[in-house]
Amino acid sequence: MSEQHAPATTVSHTPGAAKPDAILTVDNISRKFGGMTAVDVDHLEVQRGSITALIGPNGAGKTTFFNLLTGFDKPTSGKDARWQFNGATLGNTGAAKVARAGMVRTFQLTKALSRLTVMQNMLLGAKDQPGENFFAALIRPLWSKREKEITAKAEDLLARFKLLEKKDDYAGSLSGGQRKLLEMARALMSDPTMIMLDEPMAGVNPALTQSLLGHIQSLRDDGMTVLFVEHDMHMVRHISDWVVVMAEGRVVAEGPATTVMDDQAVIDAYLGAHHDTDLGDDSLLTEETYEELAEEVADEDHAAPGATHDTTADAADAADGKATR
Repeated sequence: MSEQHAPATTVSHTPGAAKPDAILTVDNISRKFGGMTAVDVDHLEVQRGSITALIGPNGAGKTTFFNLLTGFDKPTSGKDARWQFNGATLGNTGAAKVARAGMVRTFQLTKALSRLTVMQNMLLGAKDQPGENFFAALIRPLWSKREKEITAKAEDLLARFKLLEKKDDYAGSLSGGQRKLLEMARALMSDPTMIMLDEPMAGVNPALTQSLLGHIQSLRDDGMTVLFVEHDMHMVRHISDWVVVMAEGRVVAEGPATTVMDDQAVIDAYLGAHHDTDLGDDSLLTEETYEELAEEVADEDHAAPGATHDTTADAADAADGKATR
């Protein structure tokens, strides 16, 4: 945990704890899909100027929570749902207006426009472009100065993210890691106050991982607030000032990374007892590991009435699936 950027040491390590300078405050936000509740957050605050990690198992509701906050989805809790960002109420606000308010996000699957060049993608992220007006677009002097300004800004950002030499290439020709970098750079074109990154390391070549980590930390060091979803627990430990744990749509724990992630109850219930085991290494798939996985599957079966499975086979399938990722 970075002591310089973390919330005050007096902040309680309990779900929904108040922060000394919260930039984002969320109350009573829920989202149901049929009979399933994907998100059910009573209260959450995000500290300004810090890197906060949002972690939890697949299906915990993390991405849905991001979608709700950024206007890509609507809560089912109706008027009871309230959230404020930087002093402004954003409940039921569309995605474009949320972005203009200074809260932007990236996606698990990058949204780069493949048939546009890298530079064209960057220019789309800039605000206040008079040339977007149909009539102003017909009169070059009304928009040419602004175009030069945002082009220079885009070049600076591309240089920062080591993509400047790719500026004239189609975005679709970039590697997965380069697309992640492009999406992050494009998000910065709008001068956000807070950036929300949804699994920034997913699908990234290991050679680019350190670069991405450095970029995320530099965002905070530049005064930006970062909230990110990530499954790489080593990354979370390395750069997070604060960690929020979600499970079954609810916030179940929060605190400094070293405290939350070493909590055995959190590890077993929300990260999995094998969170530090690299199941990609077949040599680690011992009989003991299979037996432990079988017991976990059996426990899940007992919790679901009417479910009948061959637990040993299920455990082997689960392990094999992880080993082939």
